[in-house]
Order: sequence, then structure tokens, then C-alpha cells
Amino acid sequence: MAEIAVVGAGLMGHALALVFALGGHSVRLTDNSPEALGRAPGLMATALETLVASGEADGKKDRQWLSAAVRCVPDLADTVRDAAVVIEAVVERPDVKRAVYGQLERMMAPDAILASNTSNLDIFPLVPDGLQERTIIAHWYTPPYLCDLVDLCPGPKTKPEAVIVVRDMVKAMGKAPVVFKQMVQGYVANRLQAAMQLEVYRLLDEGLVTPKDIDDSVLHGLALRIPILGIMAKADFTGLNLMQQGLKNRSYTPPQPRDHSETLDKLIADGRTGVMAGKGYFDWGKRSPEELFRERDRKLLALKQALRAIGPMEGK
Repeated sequence: MAEIAVVGAGLMGHALALVFALGGHSVRLTDNSPEALGRAPGLMATALETLVASGEADGKKDRQWLSAAVRCVPDLADTVRDAAVVIEAVVERPDVKRAVYGQLERMMAPDAILASNTSNLDIFPLVPDGLQERTIIAHWYTPPYLCDLVDLCPGPKTKPEAVIVVRDMVKAMGKAPVVFKQMVQGYVANRLQAAMQLEVYRLLDEGLVTPKDIDDSVLHGLALRIPILGIMAKADFTGLNLMQQGLKNRSYTPPQPRDHSETLDKLIADGRTGVMAGKGYFDWGKRSPEELFRERDRKLLALKQALRAIGPMEGK
């Protein structure tokens, strides 16, 4: 068991605190927003109850256990003091991360590892010299207590031992780390998602389809095969000669990278920012975020358990 500090109690931070607690570690969680920190225990408890109900977590782990396993601490210095690993899960803004890293350099134990959950930023130019050798990226996918993939990226000065420690810790919790030799912008899964999002933005901005058309196409087309075959094995089953011919017969030009989407901008301007606001691309009614997360998690768990029993098609 190790002392883990999680900095940032938002969508990923509170969930990562739960993951490490379930993995047998002692966790301290902080956030500079009292509202976010105050909301975290309820969100963690909701997720834990879903895991227990599905048999994915020990039935003895209840709210009382959770309050002892994850301590919400308002002060950053108290949170990270003597922690073996500090998980950074703050907002994806370089200025914010740089400021947080500057504080952590002064507060962290001399041998503590800093692990950033950044999705796309190359954080290493933002990290002070005193932390460079013990900083890595440990990027999780939401919700991390259900999604097992963890991207691990060292920086140019990161000591190999830091990667090994986090890799072994993650594997011991039943997760699936992918260890990169160096920073890979967007990793693998995020690059694929980014390419899909470019298509989504163009389809919506040009008025060609609705959000439901997009989700129906994914759910009833892509999603059935990907959990079993992935992408590369699916290509083998399609036939590489057919894939080659598809490249030659390409009848349209993929969208270029963009820095905004008219559809997305309007939704945000209208306050439709997603589940936490009750509306995004879809109207989620009057159900609370906790209720919606519970339903999502319950369905993801049922799928995960079925896929665990089925098993993937694996080549060598």
C-alpha cells in the first residue's frame, strides 16, 4: 500500500482517487474549488455502489470504508506531504499546470513521483527542473474505474525507475498499461478519437446528419466489432487487399484539423456543456449527473463482464 495524492477532484480526479483506493492504497484528494471537492465524495460513493452491486468490488466496501480510504483535504501541501505518487488531474491549460507543478516542486517528498493525467498536452516543457527526472504521464480514460487502458509516457529526462514503479502499480490494480518510449502526442486511443471527432464536427457543421445519426452509426456498426477485433485484427478479417483498394478508391477528402466547430461553439454558448449541465448534444432531462453516471456505469459493467467472458480475437 502506498500513499497517493490526487490533485484535482473533477471528472477524472475523483474517479482516480476511487481507483487507487480500490487498489488498496491510501488516498488524499484536493481541489482549489471547494464545490468540486465537496461534490467528490458523493460521486465516488455512487460509482462504488454500482461496482459493488455488479460484483466488481467487495461488498464490504461501503461509504464508511470510502471516507477512510479517500480523505478530502482542502490544502495542497497537506495533500501531497509524504505521498509516494502525486497524480495531477487539473484542467488542461498550460498556465494552470505550470503553476501547479511549481507548487508541487516545493511540496512533494524528494523521492515522490509526479504522474500527470494530461490528455493531449506535452507537459514536460512545463515541469520544473527539480521534478523532470521523476515526472511521467499516466493518462487514464473515463471512467477509469471501468476503463483499463493507461498510457504511460516518460519525459526526455525521466528516470526509467519512475515508469517501472507506476507501471507495476497500475498492473497490480488489474489495469492495462501501454508504455511508450517517449511522448506520443495524443497516444493511440486519443489520436483515433481525434480523427473521428474531426469527421463528427464536419458532418454536424455542414448539416449532413444529426447527433443521433452519428451515434446510431457507431453503436450499430463500429461498436459491435471493435471490442472483439480492435482495428488491426478487423483489417485482417476484412482482407488487406480490400483495405488497399479502399485507399485507392477514396472518394472524398478527410477533414483538415480545425480549432473550433460552429455546432460545438453554439451549444456551449447556450449553456449546453454536457451531462453535468443536463444538456449537450442531447437533452438528458432532469436526471442528476450521479443518476446518469450510475446508469452509464451499470451498462458499461454489464458489457465489460460479457466481453471478459467472450474474450477478444488475438493474433500474434
